[in-house]
Amino acid sequence: MDISEILELNERAKEDGKNFPRTRDLFNQVRSELGKHFVGIVGPRGVGKTVLLKQVAFSDPQSFYFSADTLPQSSFFEVARILSEQYKVKLLLIDEIHFCKDYAKDLKKIYDFLDIRIVFTSSVSLSLIGSAYDLSRRIRLRFLYPFSFREYLSFTRDIEIPELGIDDIISDRWTTDHMRFSHLFDGYLQGRLFPFSLEEPDYMPLLQNICLKVIHKDIPMTSNLRFDDIEMIEKTLEFIGKSGVDGINFSSISRNIGITKYKAELFVKLLSRAFILNPIYPKGTNVLKEPKVLMFLPFRLLYKDWDECIGGIREDFFAEMLTMKGYQFHYLKTKRGAKTPDFLVEHGNEKVVIEIGGKSKGREQFKGIKVEKKLILAHHTERKGHTKPLSLLGFLRASCLDR
Repeated sequence: MDISEILELNERAKEDGKNFPRTRDLFNQVRSELGKHFVGIVGPRGVGKTVLLKQVAFSDPQSFYFSADTLPQSSFFEVARILSEQYKVKLLLIDEIHFCKDYAKDLKKIYDFLDIRIVFTSSVSLSLIGSAYDLSRRIRLRFLYPFSFREYLSFTRDIEIPELGIDDIISDRWTTDHMRFSHLFDGYLQGRLFPFSLEEPDYMPLLQNICLKVIHKDIPMTSNLRFDDIEMIEKTLEFIGKSGVDGINFSSISRNIGITKYKAELFVKLLSRAFILNPIYPKGTNVLKEPKVLMFLPFRLLYKDWDECIGGIREDFFAEMLTMKGYQFHYLKTKRGAKTPDFLVEHGNEKVVIEIGGKSKGREQFKGIKVEKKLILAHHTERKGHTKPLSLLGFLRASCLDR
């Protein structure tokens, strides 16, 4: 096999890695992982997975980088074998592995027969655990999300502000540093959480391109769909983006788009694996187990103006921060017409009910809710009673739960 082309690409990748001295929080975790297991880095397009791999390539002389879409049609097991045996590569870095048709089969063979470790990325959340090739003990998935507000400030202001736990927010254990840059919070919500926005002032067209690539390239490559399903996925996303957040679930999508409930569930699942939709399931008894379908930031702004969808953006932010930090949470669903908080967070052995909103939200939202800890996260900088600034969630530390 002639691998001269990927040898050249590897050298270019290592040179590129030198040009990015600042690293994401996940970089040190990936570099310090011990053991034989492989590491899969999954996250949305444009979040910096390729840059992270190139930074690892530059930092490790025994590593080798290639992008799966540059490989010949042959098995990448054969490429890994040659790199291991002839070039003494110890760490193989594979970008966008979902472009390899039989990646699961090849990963199992590499793990079983070659003395080489693999770190790979994908912009589609892969169902590796429980696959036909029993990869569950061979692979650990690590998620790379867009910037938290804390990480955004680290990159743009070169300031390290301490992380906060949910208890710290409830008990007012934060400092003036956590509020010093609150004037940048709205800009962050509008799209500054993607690394490419730091260099591109007009970043919304790039976000639109990400959507199109996910729908027309990534999803068809990882699922068996008919041609007309692609158009229906676009219509599903547009319907969700143009609607309010309440009442968006499989049934309402099916009814408004004119597809079966099965297809609505499938499309939401595929778009959530691509980190565009974020379905949140209910907590409680006597409720239909349909999710409340939220979006990852700032995709809602592709369909509605900021002033029209600020309520949805707030809930998207809340759900994205807790998702990226590994918290277990649900939306609360009660009988029609009853006031109730938005979400229930399971925090250790405690439960916290949380309401998301503006200045008008008050303690009447908690009537009939029997939990010890209650929190209103409002879109302003005031703190009064249960009410705290929404932006504090941008400093949230990871849950102790292992994702």
